[in-house]
Amino acid sequence: MKASFQLSKWQHFLALGFGSGLAPKAPGTFGTLVALPLVWLLSLAGTAWFIAFLLLGTLLGIYVCGKTAADVGEHDHGAIVWDEIIGFTLTMLFVPVSLGTLVLGFVLFRFFDIVKPWPIRWCDQRVHGGLGIMLDDILAALPALGLMHLVLYLGWLS
Repeated sequence: MKASFQLSKWQHFLALGFGSGLAPKAPGTFGTLVALPLVWLLSLAGTAWFIAFLLLGTLLGIYVCGKTAADVGEHDHGAIVWDEIIGFTLTMLFVPVSLGTLVLGFVLFRFFDIVKPWPIRWCDQRVHGGLGIMLDDILAALPALGLMHLVLYLGWLS
């Protein structure tokens, strides 16, 4: 059965990353691509706006991802990508934004989101609803964020 998303519903539109999650291949990657200009704009707005977006976006994401999944009757459908947007944004927290950091952050976040090492996979399998959809991507962002800061600290990228 094919999921029936309704982009006219604001919750679906947001959960699907403004429609990017409907890409026929690699919707999570396309959802993360949507986050690139968003992170760049947030970096221009300043740290307070960046953190406010992360906090509000996470809380909003728990609702919209859970509602959209319930509406289509499938937990964490691949087209639901708001969690990738928030996960990538978290990956870039306190990181100076440049082409190099955006590319490295993108690669690191996608790696941890796809591979799902422990405890990410454990949470992905056991925590359901909107919180579960958001949590595995937040957890995937943490090692990516740590590696971003390590690379910057070591001076390997600026």
